[in-house]
Amino acid sequence: MKSEITVQESHDARRRISAHIRTTPIVASPSLSATTSGSIELKLEQLQKTGSFKLRGATNAVLSLTEAERANGVVGVSTGNHGRGLAYAAKQAGVRCIICMSELVPQNKVDGIKAESAEVRIVGRSQDDAQLEVDRLVDDGMVMLPPFDHPRIIAGQSTLALEILEQSPDPDTVLVPLSGGGLIAGVGMVMKALRPSTRVIGISMERGAAMYESQQAGKPIMVPELPTLADSLGGGVGLDNAYTFAMTRRFVDEILLVSEAEIAAAIRHAYWQERQVIEGSGSVGIAALMSGKIKDPGKCIVVVSGQNIDMSLHHRIISGEDVDVAQGS
Repeated sequence: MKSEITVQESHDARRRISAHIRTTPIVASPSLSATTSGSIELKLEQLQKTGSFKLRGATNAVLSLTEAERANGVVGVSTGNHGRGLAYAAKQAGVRCIICMSELVPQNKVDGIKAESAEVRIVGRSQDDAQLEVDRLVDDGMVMLPPFDHPRIIAGQSTLALEILEQSPDPDTVLVPLSGGGLIAGVGMVMKALRPSTRVIGISMERGAAMYESQQAGKPIMVPELPTLADSLGGGVGLDNAYTFAMTRRFVDEILLVSEAEIAAAIRHAYWQERQVIEGSGSVGIAALMSGKIKDPGKCIVVVSGQNIDMSLHHRIISGEDVDVAQGS
């Protein structure tokens, strides 16, 4: 099995999904540009139909199913946004969908998936626990479409990079939220193929950064999943990772971590200065810039990946309240 996706597959995915997703805008950020040494632009992918970039990969994967696979239905494990994207794509295609999730997934994300007519099963306190139920359903005949380590998923996510290069050519730096690596594998592959000098930097949270720890170890490893404001970045990379670990290693120039306080500050900044409601995972690029972790950003595109935050939590964060993620409050 090959371990990488090609630019041709990215173009193919774009043609396949173009009628089913939104082309999201890029906007300049005068406030961030003024406080850094760069020209900062935000790729507002949180304005995607299901509130995150995950719809791209899910749609590409569902539309690529054979008739027999469509008849058997699809199943996935998710921290929220993949599940919602997969549920939406399956509903549009008339395909049965079950999403397995851990107890750590916020209720608003569970509700968002149920709203798309998918069945939700809550299993255990980690992605790995939920994966056991997925494996059982696959044994019963359903088709697993995982959140990141799948060629059709990665190809779908990579279409975001094609949009970026059309909307804002020749970026010096692209900041990409990093979890299992489906998004950054696709974006990094396209950027290094079409504009090799662009720096691709992955941003994750300090609490449970599985891909960062795995890259440091030189192989996929188990990392405890911890509560975090960037809940969509939670979960492991899979010990049998076939695609995203190697692609991240090849195409990503640097991986940086941000703290919970920096994530909260970025959510506040996005609301008060950018007029954008974003979730913790979508804020990590802004957090890295605000905390001075990005050196010489130049013309810098920040991927804002999602907006599916519990609005009561969002209100508390933008009001400046302390939020104890370890206690889930």
